[in-house]
Amino acid sequence: MSAASVPRTLPAHDVSPTTGPSTTAPTDEFGRLATDEEIARAVAALEQNGIRTIVVPDAATAKATVLGLLPEGSEVFDGSSQTLETLGLSEAIRSSPHLQPVRPLLMQMMTEGRLRDQRKAGAAPDYFVGSVHAITQDGRLVVASASGSQLGPYAYGAGSVIWVAGTQKIVPDLAAAFRRIEEYTFPLENERAKKAYGQGSVIAKLLVINREVQPGRATLVLVKENLGY
Repeated sequence: MSAASVPRTLPAHDVSPTTGPSTTAPTDEFGRLATDEEIARAVAALEQNGIRTIVVPDAATAKATVLGLLPEGSEVFDGSSQTLETLGLSEAIRSSPHLQPVRPLLMQMMTEGRLRDQRKAGAAPDYFVGSVHAITQDGRLVVASASGSQLGPYAYGAGSVIWVAGTQKIVPDLAAAFRRIEEYTFPLENERAKKAYGQGSVIAKLLVINREVQPGRATLVLVKENLGY
């Protein structure tokens, strides 16, 4: 994507350093919901790694939970995410009279040609709401991106980060996380990008979050439904 576009979270694709993106069809291996035992193991590890984790039963509860975590008047950047779109969270954030949505401001800056201001405003919002592409049983989060616009805020720039993900994204280990994004997430996002933008996506940048060292900064809302990819 061009540098002039509004920063987006393209559910891009994770890939190991020695391989390229898969062009095969998505596998059902990475689309099944996790068992209660797998969820419990992942939650315990995530909490140990400094990532507060809230397990909810369905999409409606997930949406209400995320909105409830956003203080009135807070500055919120919603990353482009099929999970957020499915939940209706992106629209809820951008239309809320109680929040300060960042994305409309970025779009205005882009229209005005204020690209430097746009980049800086998107890099360090008070709250960043988005998703991840894989969650390992030992408590790591993996995010891949075409532009990388969301990776800086996820890692450090945002004051607080809230991720929402379906339990189908839980995988045994980091190697499986890489495979999930390459073999499952990428083909789906690539086809979506072709239809939406007239060109495919790309596996460009990857973030692995092993631990959050700032207490209370990161929260994962884990949904017992298959949301996004």
